[in-house]
Amino acid sequence: MSASPRPTSLGELKNAVTRGSVPHRSVKDEVRQNLMAKLRQGDTLFPGIIGYEETVVPQIVNAILARHNFILLGLRGQAKTRILRALTTLLDDAIPVVPGSEINDDPLAPLSAYAREKVTRDGDAMRIDWLPREARYVEKLATPDVTIADMIGDIDPIKAAHGGLQLASELAMHFGLLPRSNRGMFAINELPDLAGKIQVGLFNILQEGDVQIKGFPVRLPLDVMVLFTANPEDYTARGKIITPLKDRIGAEIRTHYMESRQQAMAITEQEAWVQRDQPIEVPRFVREIIEEVAFQARHDRKIDKRSGVSQRMPISVLESVVSNAERRALINDETPVAPRVIDLYAALPAMTGKFELEYEGELKGADVVARELVRAAVSNVFDGYFHDADVRTVTEWFDLGGTLNLGDGVPARDVVAQARGVQGLIDLAHRAGVTPDAAEPLVASAVDFVLEGLYSQKKIGRSDERGYHSTEPARRREAPAPRTPVLTPDDEDDQPRGKKKRYYN
Repeated sequence: MSASPRPTSLGELKNAVTRGSVPHRSVKDEVRQNLMAKLRQGDTLFPGIIGYEETVVPQIVNAILARHNFILLGLRGQAKTRILRALTTLLDDAIPVVPGSEINDDPLAPLSAYAREKVTRDGDAMRIDWLPREARYVEKLATPDVTIADMIGDIDPIKAAHGGLQLASELAMHFGLLPRSNRGMFAINELPDLAGKIQVGLFNILQEGDVQIKGFPVRLPLDVMVLFTANPEDYTARGKIITPLKDRIGAEIRTHYMESRQQAMAITEQEAWVQRDQPIEVPRFVREIIEEVAFQARHDRKIDKRSGVSQRMPISVLESVVSNAERRALINDETPVAPRVIDLYAALPAMTGKFELEYEGELKGADVVARELVRAAVSNVFDGYFHDADVRTVTEWFDLGGTLNLGDGVPARDVVAQARGVQGLIDLAHRAGVTPDAAEPLVASAVDFVLEGLYSQKKIGRSDERGYHSTEPARRREAPAPRTPVLTPDDEDDQPRGKKKRYYN
């Protein structure tokens, strides 16, 4: 839009459109042209959308350039709704509308009977309103109880009675969400949940660009961009998209989960609430483990892959892990707040509700499956930090009978003090990225990472009663296994009598 003052009357608007200072175009042309301008300038198209730069975003761009209505198809937690809401940045700052219009009538081309009468009555002196871009986006969550009246509209007998109107009069119409989205964007989330007969009601708007209300000969050629989201699971679990409607949707764009741990960490850091009343320092290895839990869950055969594991899981887990560390810091008067790996076990409630189990998982239980995921995630991340590290001095200390009981409530100073009694443990902790002069809570977090990593790889054991300990008694490792003589059947007859050949295993 031009920086010049906006027209305030219909006459001024006509002059501005003639001069070209105010564009007059359809919503799809508007979005297309604004997108083209952003592409030329190299602007970020969808701020906050991470990991789709080379996959989903180019397909959305193509659909917009083609002036298509489209659907985003993907599992839960793949930013489908966020992408649709971000499309509003491609709309103009504001557009002129007829004051009091329920369907955002264009003053230069009014649709509704109310707007036509007002323009005819007031002429060029008619005052105009300006509708901001935020008000031009309407979103509806599809549910089985949605009716045609909700989506398209209906006859309002009360309005007809009060105005002395016939039921067939346009002025007696109650407009649904779709007409009220005129000259904007209308998004339907979870489209398969919408009843089939309601989906049929969307045919005309997608193909011919108009709607009919309650069977009366009233046609509204709406100017609207229609967007959808759907979860593939819903095609069989709760409903389906009827074939004629799918045929009228211009593009089906598949979303996906993040392909790398780094991308997932960036999303979680952007979305999670970790700024508390006191300083918070979340070590990088803790963030990596949290993301790895989600990656492990998406590939675990005990978890239903059709349902997916949302990116909301690591976001919730990080917030819970920080909260558990915050609780420990408040009790022990520690600063900064530094989450530990063991805090993930206190965050199990943030995991178990975020995935659906297969039969094998149901037999084990969600809590057991979640603990297995944490252990596998710790093992993978631990390998990245310590794949070439010599951990024998630490494991030998435990093999000789040493134990460390370091629960999630133990103060950082006690963790560090006990760790100093284990040769090589503090050195390994520094290898995790914690400097020698770091605060005690950070050193304690690194020590906990080393111990949990060794436990996850079964190099040491851990129990609620004994804490960290050896996986087996030290004497079993020290005492060599006895060699048992066994007669070899081969060539036994060739040996001299009394000189049978023996083989030691």
